[in-house]
Amino acid sequence: MTINVRPLSADDVGTVVEFSLRAWQPVFESFTKILGVEIFERVYPDWAAGQAHAVETVCRAEGTRVWVADYDARPVGFVATVIHEGPVRGEIDMVAVDPDYQGRGVGGLLVSFAVERLAETGVPVVEIGTGGDPGHAPARRVYEKAGFTQLPLVRYYKALPDETRSVESASK
Repeated sequence: MTINVRPLSADDVGTVVEFSLRAWQPVFESFTKILGVEIFERVYPDWAAGQAHAVETVCRAEGTRVWVADYDARPVGFVATVIHEGPVRGEIDMVAVDPDYQGRGVGGLLVSFAVERLAETGVPVVEIGTGGDPGHAPARRVYEKAGFTQLPLVRYYKALPDETRSVESASK
């Protein structure tokens, strides 16, 4: 399988959004199991619309560089990078591979490509974030294989009673 990595074009955005939602569906299913339906629905009331918006925003953001992995002239993966100041560092902001092409090295290729592009800018370190849940296990394997060091972080959620939310919303 020959993969070509090239800059994202405006015509690619719809395809990238579509396969990204399919790629991240297992992540949000994992979140539902971990958080429970009540908290999940409060945090992600429409996860697909939120993710579609996030991908579109990243693809069109000024200062973000985005590339796609093509197979047979069709995007099957994408990666977005950004450079942050203070301290200066590169970030792989988003990466996704069409589920029909996962497990074939596309994710690793995109991560390596992004690291090389960021290295060319002279940044001293590259970071990438992911979840510690089962849905993100394939991503963690790709990042660890690419030589990234994991920094465990934990985020906690607690559902509040409906009365609390009504009082808080009324005070805004």
